[in-house]
Amino acid sequence: MSRMSQTLIGMTGAAALAAFSFAHAAPLMEKNISQEEAMMGYQAALAECRKTNSNDITVVVVDRAGQVALMARSNNAAPHNLDLARRKAYTARTFRVSSMTWRDRSAANTPAAGQRLLTDVIPLGGGFPVMVGEEAAGGVGVSGSRGGQPGDEACAKAGAEAIAADMR
Repeated sequence: MSRMSQTLIGMTGAAALAAFSFAHAAPLMEKNISQEEAMMGYQAALAECRKTNSNDITVVVVDRAGQVALMARSNNAAPHNLDLARRKAYTARTFRVSSMTWRDRSAANTPAAGQRLLTDVIPLGGGFPVMVGEEAAGGVGVSGSRGGQPGDEACAKAGAEAIAADMR
């Protein structure tokens, strides 16, 4: 048998195997945040922040792809809080841990320090991932609470946990 024939037979077999594999592939099912769940997360974060009289906050919820699902700010929120809250939510979603935990893990002289060079991540507390089991379905970011970054983080955690509970 010629080399060309062997190659064609091999390619035909590979194509048949691939067609068989694709025909039996299961659909990809991924958790993602609905508009209703994003609003639920916002309301839970806001309720937590109000416990400390933090009324001038900004809350951002991102979906599994890190895209904004909801952005809300109070009338008196500082203009920069919108970008901070978005980046905190994105950071938490990306690394699947709170943005404060990631801040500590990626500090100078750690193996993960280079991660801080990625676009849109921010080493500040105030972001919390929406975890459904081991799957990161999104993130919640808060900026502007009276408690600073720990206060922002507590509010974001409340929002993320409310969304995750609804998704289970």
